[in-house]
Amino acid sequence: MTPFLEPLTPEEEQYYLAQREKGDKSAEDVLIERNMRLIAHVVKKYASPERELEELISIGTIGLIKAVQTFEVSKGNKLVTYAAKCIDNELLMMIRGEKKKAKDVSLYEPIGMDKEGNAIRLMDMIESEDIDVVEVCDKQEKIVWLRESIREVLSDREYEIIAMRYGLDGEKEKTQREVAELFGISRSYVSRLEKKALEKMKNDYERKINKKD
Repeated sequence: MTPFLEPLTPEEEQYYLAQREKGDKSAEDVLIERNMRLIAHVVKKYASPERELEELISIGTIGLIKAVQTFEVSKGNKLVTYAAKCIDNELLMMIRGEKKKAKDVSLYEPIGMDKEGNAIRLMDMIESEDIDVVEVCDKQEKIVWLRESIREVLSDREYEIIAMRYGLDGEKEKTQREVAELFGISRSYVSRLEKKALEKMKNDYERKINKKD
């Protein structure tokens, strides 16, 4: 990670804020670059093995940019105080988004076994407020659709990840971290690929159900 630049002195900060008020975009850049150390300080409380530090820094940077662009000197607040709140808000929004996605994914529970004895663990994802899947088709029909849909809508990499994660085609179930190590990618990237694949399957199912209707 690139070392952060030293913070501005109060006099320097006032100068660049005044230049920013005059529309000097380069002054904005300086205010952002010289306050990056603040991001590192704020993200500490959100650090965990489940989150990449680089991702937290990137999200925090968005908050800092918003702070520098919207800060109003006339209100008498300190830029560092305002920026810290903006960075914190941006990180909180990310975490709320993670929790919402985690809740959605938690709906995908096991429904039975396929003909080869492999556990099918994805089918709750096809439920929606408007469709009661249990009334539309029985378990066997779901399994047939699942086997066809996986190969039809997923890329090769997405299929491999789903197979490893949920124990399909004789694969032993693996954690996201184990899959990440096998592919040589980050756990967070595996999580994104997995969620994208599940969403593809959900959309494919709903499209086919709507065609039947």
